[in-house]
Amino acid sequence: MGHKKVERISPVTLNMPLAGVDSHAHLDGEEFDEDREAVLALARESGVAYIGNVFLGPEEYARGRDYFAAHPEVFFLLGIHPCNGRKVTEETLAAMRAAFAADSRLKAVGEIGLDFYWDDCPREIQYAAFRAQLDMARELEKPVVIHCRDAAEETLMILESAGFAGWPLLWHCFGGDASLLRRILRNGWHVSLPGPITYKANSAVREAVPLIPADRLLVETDSPYLAANPWRGRRNEPAFTVFTAACAAELRGVSREELWQQAGDNARRFFGL
Repeated sequence: MGHKKVERISPVTLNMPLAGVDSHAHLDGEEFDEDREAVLALARESGVAYIGNVFLGPEEYARGRDYFAAHPEVFFLLGIHPCNGRKVTEETLAAMRAAFAADSRLKAVGEIGLDFYWDDCPREIQYAAFRAQLDMARELEKPVVIHCRDAAEETLMILESAGFAGWPLLWHCFGGDASLLRRILRNGWHVSLPGPITYKANSAVREAVPLIPADRLLVETDSPYLAANPWRGRRNEPAFTVFTAACAAELRGVSREELWQQAGDNARRFFGL
């Protein structure tokens, strides 16, 4: 018996108002070199008012920022991913501080944190890189966006011991259970929901979605990765945020338009848009 064919419906058909925010995307990547303008146009047509583009280091920022010169709806995040922890040097940190000082479109330090899924960077180097960037965020008085994969306890320990309870902090690509969610919320932080909440096998995170306070919830794509159903398995893009929002709304028992507006408002407030 063959698999049932998935209907790849257009995000425009959800008729979302121009009020949503994709809080986390990587549109400067080569995956978008052929059609970046079309991707940005479809996002807007689908109701995405703002997109947070995440640059994974000062070199990537210098190379890619001009892709969005004509797109004020794209705001920027800048940080060194934990898998690249060896790149966090005094020189790199100085370059990032200079970028934040010069560019008002840079709104947050991220994505930073810990990743024990991949074996790309020794844990001690990840710890040092994470702490150094947290110190920079505190110095710059910027929000922080966290990457955490298979390292929740260690990530929480570092954040709490560094005094980041109550700091404007967004847990990017939340995929945890209700227990992790409670710990995040207790610290006063926000969570961003990605496409995989639309996968029915992800029962733990789907059960946690209704427990998120309405004023702490954001949505994201993490483009080009982790596309929501019905586009799972394809390149992700900001327009597909609408499918994640629609699923979150269903899980929470509210209208998708209400959730779209609320999550967008939360993102605007969090990033100061």
